[in-house]
Amino acid sequence: MPTDLAVVSDTHVPGREPEIPSWVEARVRAADHTIHAGDFDAPETLTAVEDLSAGLTAVRGNIDPPSVDLPEVATVEIEDVTFVVVHGTGPHDSWPERVAAVVAEAVDVESSDAESGVVGVAGHTHTPTDVEVDGIRLLNPGSATGARPASRTTMLTIRVDGDAIDVELHEE
Repeated sequence: MPTDLAVVSDTHVPGREPEIPSWVEARVRAADHTIHAGDFDAPETLTAVEDLSAGLTAVRGNIDPPSVDLPEVATVEIEDVTFVVVHGTGPHDSWPERVAAVVAEAVDVESSDAESGVVGVAGHTHTPTDVEVDGIRLLNPGSATGARPASRTTMLTIRVDGDAIDVELHEE
């Protein structure tokens, strides 16, 4: 039976935006599992996302205070796919290579056949991205609130069926 994921990042509530949009909340509520790639902005925002989610895999972003007590890298296996989640902190122009290196190290891609069943999820740039680097698919959902420097509010949904994934970008 397929598993539906909501993938969000860079909510920045309340620092840059007052709240998570209702259409994003609805998609998170409807998902079997949620992935958040960091920059909640406050522990209360983490709690709000946890309350919306059936299950949550999340990491700490570069602006999250220490009270947002999350790891810098997290992995979750959904069906036959391993998702490696990291915020992606650093210069935007080197985001793909930097995130791919973290993903490869987290699952030890060099010494396994895991590469085809591994997906990296990161935020930080506020720009929706779906690219492949060194055989690893990297996804960035953008900003779930449209927080600057984003030009729009975006998130991803992913349907995982075995080792197949279907990614859809949602925006407003």
